[in-house]
Amino acid sequence: MFAAAKRGARIAFMGAALFLAACQSIVPKGPAPTTPTGPAQPTGPEVVQGLPSDATRHRVALLVPMTGTNAGVGQSIANATTLALLDTKTDRVRITTYDTALGAAAAVNKALADGNRLILGPLLAEDARVIGPIAARANVPVISFSNDAGIAGGGVYVLGYNTAQSIDRVVSFAKDKGLTRFGALVPRGVYGERAGNALLRAVEQAGATVVSMQSFDRSPASITAAVKKLQASSSYDALLIADSGRVALQVAPIVRKNGGATARLLGTELWNTDTSLAASPVLRGAWFASVSDTLYRQLATKYRARYGAAPFRLSSLGYDSVLLTVRIAQDWKPGTPFPAARLRDAGGFSGIDGAFRFNRQGVAERALEVNEVGAGASTVVDPAPRGFGD
Repeated sequence: MFAAAKRGARIAFMGAALFLAACQSIVPKGPAPTTPTGPAQPTGPEVVQGLPSDATRHRVALLVPMTGTNAGVGQSIANATTLALLDTKTDRVRITTYDTALGAAAAVNKALADGNRLILGPLLAEDARVIGPIAARANVPVISFSNDAGIAGGGVYVLGYNTAQSIDRVVSFAKDKGLTRFGALVPRGVYGERAGNALLRAVEQAGATVVSMQSFDRSPASITAAVKKLQASSSYDALLIADSGRVALQVAPIVRKNGGATARLLGTELWNTDTSLAASPVLRGAWFASVSDTLYRQLATKYRARYGAAPFRLSSLGYDSVLLTVRIAQDWKPGTPFPAARLRDAGGFSGIDGAFRFNRQGVAERALEVNEVGAGASTVVDPAPRGFGD
């Protein structure tokens, strides 16, 4: 499901493939989309059982779930890779899709047996933990769509959106606006633990103070108890609600009635996909950091015109991974190992989701914007940098 529209200048799609260094733009125009005349049919890359001989094209595997619970996300990513191939008009890359829902190990082994030299995906971190070591033994890099930084390394690169970076960005912005006393409400579980640790690091680096952090299990009673503990422990002028927009809608009214009437509410990148935030008066003025939606909105329009349905927000990762591949493929000889060192270009890359680069650990560092929830829409209050200064 795609994110709520934000106000901002519209940037036309430009006819160029992904560029290295200086994060130059980026998004090719491609052919005009067709209008469906009946029910939408999947038209992404097909899952095949074998590949013909290829002497001039690069074999690239897309490993995503095409059946099962996450099939909708996987199909959306696959469709987006098709759009990217069409838009770039490339004849140098062949992408073949393998269904990870039938078994991650089986999918990667089939992809390697078919001669693929680069893997895009998988979507899930648990699949990446299986696929990574198998691909590494074949010297085939993996560009995962997961947001779990813990899977990076050993030939696995993480392209997904990183919670710690989102929190760091919004905390830094809040500190620049004079807020110095931070509280946090984090859900119990892995995501909450990571968000809490990220907040502690970000606040320390900003030279501010975390006055209280409370965890909850998403039940109304647990949320209320956590907010009251937060109120009793100390005052705060900024409060991070490290959960989805849906949960934030439940938490915010309780916060306002229990010690946080004037606190600036902060969110994570998860808020970017919730269209209902701007309809809530209690969340107006809240800040969250995320990738920009400016180009994504145009991709979503093209996607709906071609496939007759809205894409999942993660579809942009599939699109950008193809742009990245096509750019590097210009200097990559078919049949040879993928030049993984090119992924670590310090100048970075840019695509639908803006500027990014892979750090030494193999995690995508992203240029994020800060948004403010308003009445009916969110607005950009601090644009994402266009590139990396160092």
